[in-house]
Amino acid sequence: MKISILKNVLNESIQHVSKAISSRTTIPILSGIKLDVNHSGVTLTASDTDISIQSFIPVEDSERTIVTVEQPGSVVLPAKFFVEIIKKLPSQEIQMEVKDQFQTFISSGATEIQMVGLDPEEFPVLPDIEGNQTISLPGALLKNMIRQTGFSISTHETTPILTGVLWNLDQNELKFTATDRHRLATRSAHLEGADEVKFHNVVIAGKTLNELSKIIPDQNTLVDIVVADNQVLFKIDRVLFYSRILDGIYPDTSRIIPTNYKTELVLDTKKLSESIDRAYLLSREEKTNIVRLQTMEHGGIEISSSSSELGKVREELDVIDFKGEPLKISFNSKYMLDVLKVVESEQLKIAFTGIMSPIILKPVDDSQSLYVILPYRTTN
Repeated sequence: MKISILKNVLNESIQHVSKAISSRTTIPILSGIKLDVNHSGVTLTASDTDISIQSFIPVEDSERTIVTVEQPGSVVLPAKFFVEIIKKLPSQEIQMEVKDQFQTFISSGATEIQMVGLDPEEFPVLPDIEGNQTISLPGALLKNMIRQTGFSISTHETTPILTGVLWNLDQNELKFTATDRHRLATRSAHLEGADEVKFHNVVIAGKTLNELSKIIPDQNTLVDIVVADNQVLFKIDRVLFYSRILDGIYPDTSRIIPTNYKTELVLDTKKLSESIDRAYLLSREEKTNIVRLQTMEHGGIEISSSSSELGKVREELDVIDFKGEPLKISFNSKYMLDVLKVVESEQLKIAFTGIMSPIILKPVDDSQSLYVILPYRTTN
């Protein structure tokens, strides 16, 4: 294998695929990045068995020549060193040559590097995914749906299925659900042209979706998603991102979402967020994060928290709308702030069915998002 390649393009591809490399792998070949060179370009691949990422660099694009291929071939290079050294090379053009025993020589400007490569034949083959269950959605929408649900996944490996986000698609409605049993987030989106596609119980690890989000460009690129039996493939420009689907059945969360409420409040999202943030400062000192919300006789609400060492915080907030019975309830302020960070609506509806029933949060301008937080039982 012998090529010359533009540094910035190679570096961008390396940054994409390196997100699939685990620092904890016990399989030496998986600590490397595989390079496959032919006369159409260079393909980089990395995998940790749960996710695999492949990035293709064409020989040229509309403006310039990116790669000059003198001799096709393959090699696996140790990612830890390869990722760092390419960034730091002095010249915009890099020459790479693989010789006997996969010894790899990299030169750029006056810098010359020799790396010990590995046999590409030992690298795992990527899954072959058939494309019958394919949907497309704008990258910005996918990023948003991940952001607005991913914070509610469980971080405990004791229930692996809850460390993922549940995807269901039925009648053109794609729905994400995430819960850690103390809180729940759902976000839906209507997809045009997905009439023939339907899937249920597709659960993708939250940390995988977080890495996927980093690869999706900010400009509104379409992401093609192919769902197979135990794998999902995301196609983003020249990047292929494969993810394993988590094993197991996701619990039915629909039963915990009440439909009738005893108390309903509509509040200014920003003012509520700032008020709870102040109360949280004190509650976190107790390591409980407990904040109390109480309706007032004149129609407003009181937000309060206390610390046995530091004192108390108490604040009154006006409400935009109030219906139903008076209420006093305690909740985890960290969970509430996590929701308020991702709500894009200026007003938030909070609904209650009783002091020990789930708290429902619905952005007023967004009928496709819903959040649930379980309250705390407190002695007073």
